[in-house]
This record gives sequence, C-alpha cells and structure tokens, in this order.
Amino acid sequence: MVLYTSPFPNSFLSVLHSFSWGLIFPCYWLADRLVASFVPTTYEKRQRADDPCYFHALCIIITTPIYLALLVASLPFALIGFLLWSPLQSARRPYIYSRLEDKNHANGATLLTEWKAAGNGKSFCFGSANVCLLPDSLARFNNVFNTQARAKEIGRRIRNGASRPQIKIYIDSPTNTSISAASFSSLVSPQGGDSANRTVNAGIKRTTSMEYKGDNSGSNNGEDSREDKGGAGEPNEGEENSCIVRINGEDNGHMSDTETGTINGQAHASGPAEASLEGDTEIPKTPNDKQKEGDSGSLDSYSASRESLVKVRVGDGTVDQSAVNNKLLYKASIMKKTSVRKKKHTDETFDHEISAFFPANLDFLCLQEVFDKRAAEKLKEQLHHYFEYIVYDVGVYSCHGCCSFKFVNSGLLFASRYPVMDAAYHCYPNGRGTDSLASKGALFLKVQVGSTPQDQRIVGYISCTHLQAIAGDTTVRCEQLDMLQDWLSEFRKSTSSSSTANPEELVAFDVICGDLNFDNCSSEDKLEQQHSLFTHYKDPCRIGPGEDKPWAIGTLLDPEGLYDEEVCTPDNLQKVLESEEGRKGYLVYPTSKNHSSSQKGRKASLKGNGRRIDYMLYTEEGLYLEWKVEVEEFSFITQLAGLTDHLPVAMRLMVSTGEDDP
Repeated sequence: MVLYTSPFPNSFLSVLHSFSWGLIFPCYWLADRLVASFVPTTYEKRQRADDPCYFHALCIIITTPIYLALLVASLPFALIGFLLWSPLQSARRPYIYSRLEDKNHANGATLLTEWKAAGNGKSFCFGSANVCLLPDSLARFNNVFNTQARAKEIGRRIRNGASRPQIKIYIDSPTNTSISAASFSSLVSPQGGDSANRTVNAGIKRTTSMEYKGDNSGSNNGEDSREDKGGAGEPNEGEENSCIVRINGEDNGHMSDTETGTINGQAHASGPAEASLEGDTEIPKTPNDKQKEGDSGSLDSYSASRESLVKVRVGDGTVDQSAVNNKLLYKASIMKKTSVRKKKHTDETFDHEISAFFPANLDFLCLQEVFDKRAAEKLKEQLHHYFEYIVYDVGVYSCHGCCSFKFVNSGLLFASRYPVMDAAYHCYPNGRGTDSLASKGALFLKVQVGSTPQDQRIVGYISCTHLQAIAGDTTVRCEQLDMLQDWLSEFRKSTSSSSTANPEELVAFDVICGDLNFDNCSSEDKLEQQHSLFTHYKDPCRIGPGEDKPWAIGTLLDPEGLYDEEVCTPDNLQKVLESEEGRKGYLVYPTSKNHSSSQKGRKASLKGNGRRIDYMLYTEEGLYLEWKVEVEEFSFITQLAGLTDHLPVAMRLMVSTGEDDP
C-alpha cells in the first residue's frame, strides 16, 4: 500500500487548493475572532473581574463593528473560494504521511535499534490524548483558548516527557518496598560538582550492576554500549534509554561514595538544548505562565514531582563531548519492579500510577481533536523532534466519502518512532448533530517494529478512533464500534502478506486507542459497556461491564476548574487526583437518572472515580502464537494540565518471546 505524503496527487491540484483556501481564510479567521470575543473562558472572566476600567468591554465595542465590516467585505471572495474548494475535495487523499528526513532535527529521540526477537522480549509504549485543538471560537466552549499556542506547547511537553532518560529501580527486598520520592531524588543531586561524590543516604543499597543504555541525543556510544551489555542484570530489549539499578533493603540501605559516583557518572544528562525552542514557544496566557521552576510540566524544573522522579546532571568526571555541549537538567522516571511494589491493590499484575509526565521512551502516540489545520502543523513540527513518522490531517471534507457535508477533518493524528508500513482511514457515516459536521472515523496503521534472524518482519497494528460525542446517542456509538471491528478485520486481511504455512510476518501486538465518549460506570452507557468489542479486546482498567478497577480514574476534567490554582500545573493536578476528594472536585463523574454530574455537591453519591472515556485496548487474538503479550504499566498523565480538558493515558505492553538471553 502506498502512503500518501501530499494531500493531492499532483502539484496543480495542490496549488488550486491553496488558492481557494486563501480566498476562504480571511472570512474564516474573522468569523472565528468575532465569535471568540463573545465566549470568554473562566480565566479571562477572572482577569476582567479585576479590571476597574472595563478595558476589555471597550475593546469589544470598538472591534466588533470592524470585524463585521471586514467579514461582510470578505464574503464574496470566500464564496468564490468555496466553489473552487468543495469539488477539489473529491480528489483529496484521506491523510498526509510525514517522515522526518533530517535525522538531526529529531533532537530528543533516541536512535532505535532493530528488534531481532532475541532475549526475553521487548516492551512497547502507547499514548493517547484528546487535545481539543479546535478553532479558537469553538475551543472556548470547552473552556480552553489560544489554539495555535496550545498546539505548540502540547507538542513540546509531549516530546520533553517522552525523551527523558528512564531509570528503573528493581527492589529485591520483600519487606522494604516503600521508598519515597525524596529518597530517589537524592540518588543524583542537581547541585553540581561537589555533590557528585557526596554520600547518599537514600535508604537503599545497590547490590548488582547499574546500566545506562542510550542518551537523549540519539548518539551511538558504541564502546559504552558493548561494556554495558556485558554487565549483570541485562534488561529486556525494549528497555531503551534506561538506567537499571538493583537494590535490597539490607544494611539500612546506605550507599557508598563509590556507588554514588557511579550513578552520577553514568546517569548523565544529554540531548539538545531546549533554550532555542523555549524562546519560540508562545505559551497560552493561563496560570501556567506563573509556574515556578519547580513545575514538572517542563524539563527545566528544579524540583521532583510526587511521583518517583530523579534529576540528573553531568558531574565532574570524564564524559563524551555531546554531553558537555548539552548541559541540561532532566528528570528521569523511576520504574519499580511490579511484583514487589507496595500498592493499595496488591492483586494487580502490572504497575499503575498517576504521573506528571508522559512515559519515557514513548513509542506510539494517538491524538484526537486535532481539527485545526494550522495547529496540526505546529503540533507536527514539535512532535517531529521526537517521533520520526507522523500521520496527520486525517479525514475527508465536503461531501466526498460520507453521507453529509464535512467542514472539518477527523481530528486524528498518529506519531510513531517506528516506520509505518500501511495506513487506512474510514469515516463513520452515521454521525448526528454537530458531530456530523466533522469526518469522525477510524485510522488503522501497520508498523514494523523489527525482524527475526530468518528475515521475517515483526509488525504491530494500531487503531485510533473518536466516536460520537453527543450524550444519549448510544445506538450510534454501538454501530460505530461494529464498524470499527469490521474495518479493522478487513485492514488486517488486506495488509497481511503471511500464510499459516509460511509466515512472512509475525504480529507482535494489536492495540486500539481513542476517545470513545462513553464510560464504564454510567447507567446510560450500558449498551456500549456490553459491546462485543470487549470480548475480543482487553481493557486494563476494567473488571467487567459497569465496573472499573479501584485504581482507575476518570479522564474527563470538569472544564470550569481547568484554571484553578490547585490543578493548573502538572504537579498540582497530580496531587489533586491522588485523593478521592480532589477527584470529586475536578473530574466529571458518571451520570445516572437521579444525579447530575455537573453539580459537584452530588458527586459523593455517584460510583466510580470519574468518567473514563479515553481508552487503550489490546488483544491476544491474531498474534504470533509462541509470543505472549502482557501489560507492564498503565498511567494517567497530568502533563497537559491547563492545555486540554482530558487526561492523557499511556500503556506499556511487554511482548515476551519465551526465549532465553543469548
């Protein structure tokens, strides 16, 4: 299958489309600004409440007639442009595939080595988020604004979080598993040279080798890598850009000066300087502007978040030149061994957390509601600093491909560190109400993640979708889930080049991500909760229809509280969501016939921990029979606090080959 790298098959149609859109855009922009001026967000309302001179009201009185006059003047040109633009959509391709040709641009990404299906297996990390990048006037109805600046900041935060070094702590002690974030933070002090040899009273003891693989700049340190591989405690192939420490709880856990120096020397900061990018990023005028250096939304932070975070810095020892040239502070996430990690729900087989960061070494990202095309370009530019392959501007326009006229695309965007082999898009033909104006649908992708020594390709399937949003449209969503399953089955059949007798490809995973717009606790969503999709695909957060696991929380934030000081930064939002009372104050809760989720005082009687409408599903069906797929960790992420009204989610899958290390 050919991947489309441009929206039209030839340059003539592209030029004609650009010309027609140039005629439409002034009218579109003026209408957007005119409506936006009358739809203030809660943050803007608070600012205006402190304005004794009513300056903003005066501005509206002056600018409204000007906007109206210019809008009327631009209408004839917009009509001519629309008459050219609409028929061109029949020749438009359903997506644009962007591959980063200049590898130096991918500053924050670690170079991937091809998986050869050797060793114990490999882990793959998937992320999903609804980022609410609509035209600014429409985004304000969700209490977010400044779409163009938000797009740039969202992309920057995602790539910064994903490109962090990852430090994994394996705890051998069966009794002492409660280690505070402060203890981990003291493993590597950010204060500079003298602290490199400082005795660390961390309450743990390192018992075997520590290993650091890769760096943020993607440079290949061949000799270091070979030395690392020879050490004890070899990690799985999927653990890239990670630092491995094995510890136990003996001898009061004091760490020697020698061991401390080893950590400081190996867990060094590297990667591109973010200063130039920071200077170009126009952050939306929200309370995020008032964040101190300790805000974990940025990797320039000087304090650890409540999750187990460590900041590392280059010490006085000998380091490679790339590390010297890039003296930045990074926070690294701590992953504790799940079998011994102290949790409230000890029967869970995998790790789960509310994290202030996107997972380190994020491999695949599925985004929804990237409707604005200019914002999509800004977001793509930022994501390309980490992801080499991006599929964006997904969907159809006008009357082409769907039953009703489509003014905007599907809003889907996919980013990957692995090459995309095939892609397909389908539009849901049964959209209703305002949803029918967007070409909501499903994007199906096939990616190559490695190859076997016998030259068999190792592939994975990822589906990204966004279902009908209007409450009460249960039958519409169920029909869309039916279509999703049918389209996915057809996509797998049409793109498979294997036979049972002579397989040319080995399927490692099959994952579905997206905003399904129903939760697993609301009484109104019972039909969706019992859909056959959940018999073929597993939801890590779900016990059964109508019942989530106790640790699962909602992903839909209450729009009215987005700019409250308690939740306007990633750290603050993380702290709030860790408590039941905090969740009741800032999450939208499942609805029932007797209660309204919009009234905070009534949330106490509703079950669950909020409306979880953003899903990550995986299946064990149709995969290579000799391999096993298990969830390694699941995260609810607060790094986009103040930028969207949804919580991103992430899931790490371990594909076990069952082979011993060579």
